[in-house]
Amino acid sequence: MNYVERYKSWLEDKVIDERTKDELKRLDLEKDKDEIEDRFYTDLQFGTGGMRGVMGAGPNRMNKYTIGKVTQGFAYYLKEKFDEKTLSKNGVVVSFDVRNNSELFANVVVNVLSANGIKTYLFDRPVPTPELSFAVSYYGCSAGINITASHNPKEYNGYKIYDELGCQLSLEDSGVLIEIINKITNFLEVKFEGNENLIERVNCTDAFIEAVLAESLYHDEKAKQNLKIVYTPVHGTGNIPIRLALSKDGFTDVNVVPEQELPDGNFPTASYPNPEDPKALALALNLAKKIGADLVLASDPDSDRTAAAVMHNGECQILSGNQIGTLLVDYLCKHKKFETGKKYALVKTIVTSELGEVIAKNHGVNVFTTLTGFKFIGEKIHRFDDAKKAGDKTRDFEFMMGYEESIGYLIGLHSKDKDAVASSMIVAEMCAEYKSQNKTLIDRLEEIYKEYGYYKDFQDCYVFGGKTGIAKMQNVMVYFRNNSIFDDLKSKIDYLKDVKAEEGFGFIPRSNVLRFTLNDGSWIAIRPSGTEPKIKIYYSMIDKTKEGANEKLEKVRKIIINTMDSFA
Repeated sequence: MNYVERYKSWLEDKVIDERTKDELKRLDLEKDKDEIEDRFYTDLQFGTGGMRGVMGAGPNRMNKYTIGKVTQGFAYYLKEKFDEKTLSKNGVVVSFDVRNNSELFANVVVNVLSANGIKTYLFDRPVPTPELSFAVSYYGCSAGINITASHNPKEYNGYKIYDELGCQLSLEDSGVLIEIINKITNFLEVKFEGNENLIERVNCTDAFIEAVLAESLYHDEKAKQNLKIVYTPVHGTGNIPIRLALSKDGFTDVNVVPEQELPDGNFPTASYPNPEDPKALALALNLAKKIGADLVLASDPDSDRTAAAVMHNGECQILSGNQIGTLLVDYLCKHKKFETGKKYALVKTIVTSELGEVIAKNHGVNVFTTLTGFKFIGEKIHRFDDAKKAGDKTRDFEFMMGYEESIGYLIGLHSKDKDAVASSMIVAEMCAEYKSQNKTLIDRLEEIYKEYGYYKDFQDCYVFGGKTGIAKMQNVMVYFRNNSIFDDLKSKIDYLKDVKAEEGFGFIPRSNVLRFTLNDGSWIAIRPSGTEPKIKIYYSMIDKTKEGANEKLEKVRKIIINTMDSFA
């Protein structure tokens, strides 16, 4: 069927409710042709990273029916993997964030699962993503599902699945699930009427916070009380758990941005509620300057990402994700008690700065590199766990930390996904300790650069929207793969070598990622986003001085920008 026929079929489908049909009837086939085509030209895909999209009626939107279809497929998947007794007892824990319709969608999920005879635990309020990961193990569940679109704009929502360890579903398992979902062609197959006897409301925040506090590394109460913090949850789920963790850890001067304190799925103060975006931090930075705060902390709507800024020489300076990661690795290596005879592991992604890796190795910590996305860090955690159970000493590593450049960090194993609650606490502890030494986090970074060299990390992002966006992204990747665009740099910068992810990193699954490496260790990576219509360009330039690294970055970015402009 073409998109018009699919549009009409939804209007005639007896399963689809009148409210959804009314939304579609308000669209005119002539005036709203592009909108109708975008909603119906394809199905919103459940991919290896889950499902994420704009909310609304139609197969290419997040709604009751697309969510119901995926959940019915997941019910089939679970029944193939576990026996009936296990599913009726252990079941699935389901959470949701503060977004519009998140709780509604979560109820669709528990209804479909329970209608299929699967026990479900549904959180009684919005909670952070890491708390859902924690809850899988806490309740002894076979899986977890989180309704969240993380830091996307208000129009979006999403669907993420976790396995019995609390890790995001692996590539292999995702592939099996996708095949099952794609076989469902009729909404009549979806069991929307839930079984209340198999649905239980839960809340494990206190237990989660206790697990977070177990990761604390610094115990000087006076220094903690002397640190002035500004925190913003950016209207998200972090308000209660992060403030609770900071308070229980001894931080008494925590000032929440009032305009962004309460949950609000419309994100009225941040059209793009991603604390990586300086605009989302503007209110927090202004408050910090006003009250003379030492540290600004921010979490995204589902509270798995942590942003930070510090007051340094009278100015509030935002730290990049790579800088926060570097500081955390450095801090953990110096403060964590390493047990004799055990091997410790740091896990980072292929597009994350290697400064943290250099520091970790200098302290005897093993470093593993994965593809981009915390699901791959979760897969490493799985392998460490499997080795431990099998008694395989060669692959038995103690997980210390996992992180990625996009302000996502996991310290310890209370969760198996990135966690803004624990990382906010540790960043605050770092800041308090350095303040007691008359230093800021910037001062510590400069000490690290002096010891290991200057790393200039930067990122560009190009958006490819609409029906033709995917094709344009594919063309960009083909061009970069097949053309030597960096030839002009040979006389100015060391020779660049194209190392496709599957070649230079043999232990990493094949992926549509390009990475160009300089002889001095600097690199450029080009990667299409797995969840959004974007291509991201990552740069990591290394030099003895800040000026030298900036000069390298300027030369390489000029080539990239000129090339990308040709695809506009």
